[in-house]
Amino acid sequence: MQDISMHILDIAGNSIDAGANRIVISIEEDTKRGILRLIVKDNGRGMDEETLKRLTDPFFTTKGKKTGLGIPLLAQSARETGGNLTVHSETGKGTTLQATFSLNHIDRKPLGDIASTIVTLICGNPDIDLIFKYRVDNNEYILDSAEIKRQLGEIPISYPGVLFILRKDISLGIKRLWKGGRHEYGEGSCNR
Repeated sequence: MQDISMHILDIAGNSIDAGANRIVISIEEDTKRGILRLIVKDNGRGMDEETLKRLTDPFFTTKGKKTGLGIPLLAQSARETGGNLTVHSETGKGTTLQATFSLNHIDRKPLGDIASTIVTLICGNPDIDLIFKYRVDNNEYILDSAEIKRQLGEIPISYPGVLFILRKDISLGIKRLWKGGRHEYGEGSCNR
């Protein structure tokens, strides 16, 4: 995969396939320690011990269906920067995946178009509650699709005008982080 946003799309797709109706995607940049952390947590079916052990094997299959290369490629991308991938899962309780990268390593993949990735997930899965968090040191941007849907009332979150505003808000929210601001969309507050 060319960038981290594509990994996010793939991992969130796994969560959706596992029956999750709530997904939390967090990106954390710790500039002092030089660490980039990606965390995807869901409330899907989870995995048993055997599946969890073989998760990074690209040739492992479940129920005759190939698991795909997404998780093995994410693990490789993290390791190439001196980072790692950890996955915690419990049957019936969901899964938490965490990938860490060296923030400034020459081999770290670029973030990519995070705003479009999050909007694509919301648009394609309007019934799923998605929480997106982006943190740079002590500054944080939060988007909570459940709260936005509540505020929209009868207007669908997948309405093109809403998606345009969400994409713009995410992009601006992430940019504000580098200026030392905190922004929460869907919570009704914006402190700059």
